[in-house]
Amino acid sequence: MNYHITVDDLTGPAIAALLQEHVDQMRAITPPESKHALDLDSLRAPDITLWTAHDGDHLLGCGALKHLDPTSAEIKSMRTAATAQRRGVAAALLTHLIAEAHTRGYQRLYLETGADDFFHPARTLYRRFGFQPCEPFADYRPDPNSVHMTLTLQP
Repeated sequence: MNYHITVDDLTGPAIAALLQEHVDQMRAITPPESKHALDLDSLRAPDITLWTAHDGDHLLGCGALKHLDPTSAEIKSMRTAATAQRRGVAAALLTHLIAEAHTRGYQRLYLETGADDFFHPARTLYRRFGFQPCEPFADYRPDPNSVHMTLTLQP
């Protein structure tokens, strides 16, 4: 399917609701010391760009890139709306984020996701795109509730 993917200014009620749902769910299933989901205000940081996928006026999902250094970025806030799951939204967003990382000249992408069974579909998606397990990066520490992954981008 083709989705309209654009940079989001994080001011609309639909994205606010989707991100609040994301943070609430992560708080419910992840111990506080292992929760790394960013809230709306944190995603407004100048080193983060968030894109949303839409089908017409319907918000389907989101994903962000956080600049880490001149050669690397982190994928943050990957979320598909409950009504849009299993429709390829996450794959479309991930494809877009990887393409954007190439455009920005990054050589490596990182991400952190949960180790719990709830996160199995996300880990499967990331592996399908070539992400491999790695050691904690940036400010992350070893955590049995976290899986860290990386993807080397080919020039």
